[in-house]
Amino acid sequence: MKQSTARILTTHVGSLPRPAALQELLRARFNGKPFDEEALSHDLKQSVSQVVLRQVETGLDVINDGEQNKLGWSGYIRERLGGFEMKALEAGNTPPPGRSVSDFPEYHSRATANPNPMQWVCTGPVSYTGAMDIQSDIENLKSALAGLDYTEVFMASVGPDNVGYQPGQNRYYRSEDEYIEACASAMRQEYQAIIGAGFVLQIDTPVHKFDTLSLSVPEFRKRFGRLVEILNETLRGFPPEQVRLHICYGGMRGPHAADVQLNDFVDLLFQVNASGYSFDQNVRHEHEWKMWRETKLPEGKVLIPGAVSHTTDVIEHPELVADRIVRLADLVGRENVIAGTDCGLGGRLPAEIAWAKFHSMVEGARLATRELWK
Repeated sequence: MKQSTARILTTHVGSLPRPAALQELLRARFNGKPFDEEALSHDLKQSVSQVVLRQVETGLDVINDGEQNKLGWSGYIRERLGGFEMKALEAGNTPPPGRSVSDFPEYHSRATANPNPMQWVCTGPVSYTGAMDIQSDIENLKSALAGLDYTEVFMASVGPDNVGYQPGQNRYYRSEDEYIEACASAMRQEYQAIIGAGFVLQIDTPVHKFDTLSLSVPEFRKRFGRLVEILNETLRGFPPEQVRLHICYGGMRGPHAADVQLNDFVDLLFQVNASGYSFDQNVRHEHEWKMWRETKLPEGKVLIPGAVSHTTDVIEHPELVADRIVRLADLVGRENVIAGTDCGLGGRLPAEIAWAKFHSMVEGARLATRELWK
C-alpha cells in the first residue's frame, strides 16, 4: 500500500452507486430469472468504466471498480461458491436478539419480519466456482484504468466469516471452526486472483455478525482471535503490503449502543498479515481517536479511518473532515493515515449524496494536507 509521503491520500470502502438498469440485470441473474447476458456484459463494462473515471475526476487517489458486479458486499458470493442451497430457516435457529434489540425494543419493532424465512445453508463441501466472474471483474477494471492517473487500485472481497450470517447455516461440517476454515480455503482463490492482478486486496470483515451484540468482550476476543488465525493461514504467501482489512459495525442505521469498541480488539487486529486497516471513525465511534494517545501503531501499518459516514445523509463539512484526519495523524504520523469512509456508500445513500460526500472528503484531505505539511 502507498503511504501519504507528501499529502493525505483518499480512498473508500468499495461499494459505489450502480445504475438502475444494471441493478435490474444483476438482480435477475442473482435470483435465477431470465436476463440478457449480452446486455449485462455491456452495461457492466460501461458502468465500471464510468465509475472509475468519476473517482479519478472527483480526486480520489486509491480507487476500485465500485463493486459494480455485486448487488451486495457479501451476498454476491452466493453466485461464486458451491456447496450451498436455499432452505427454510430451521426452528430454533433465529438470530439471538442481542443487547440492541432488548435495550431498544420499540425502535426494533419497526422492522418487518419475514413471514417465510429462507436461509442460504451449507449442505456439502464448500468450493469456489467463481473463477470466470473474478477474472471478468479484473479485466473490466484493468480496461477502465487505461490512460488514467491514479495512485493505487484495490478490489474488495468478502471475508470467510461473512460468507453468511445466520446461526445454523452450517449443516455439513462437524464444527463452526471447520466450516469457516472451508469458506476461507475457497475464498483464497478469489483473494489470489486479486493479488495476482496486481491490485490491493481488501477483505471485508465486519465485526457485527448475527451474535456480536450478545457476546461479552472476552467471548468476542476469543472468536475474533480465531478468525485472525484463519485469515493468516488463508493469506499465507501473500505480500502484507498488498492486503488491507475493512472492519465495521454493520451497515445499518440504528442505535449501535452495543457495538464492540476498537480498543477492545485492536491488538488482535494488528496480528492480521495486512498493512492497511479501514474502520469506522464516526458517530458512535468518533471518540476512539483518543486511544492512539496510548496505543502504538506498529511499524508498516496504515490506518484508513472513516472521514465521512454511510449512516447519515448529512454531508460532512470539509473542515470537519480535515479535523478528523489531523487529530489522528498528529498521534500516529501523517504518513500513516489515508482518509476513507466508514463503510460502502453505494446502495446506502442516494448517488448525489454519496458523490457529494466524496467531494467533501477530497477537499477535507487537501485542508488537512496544508495543516500537516506546513
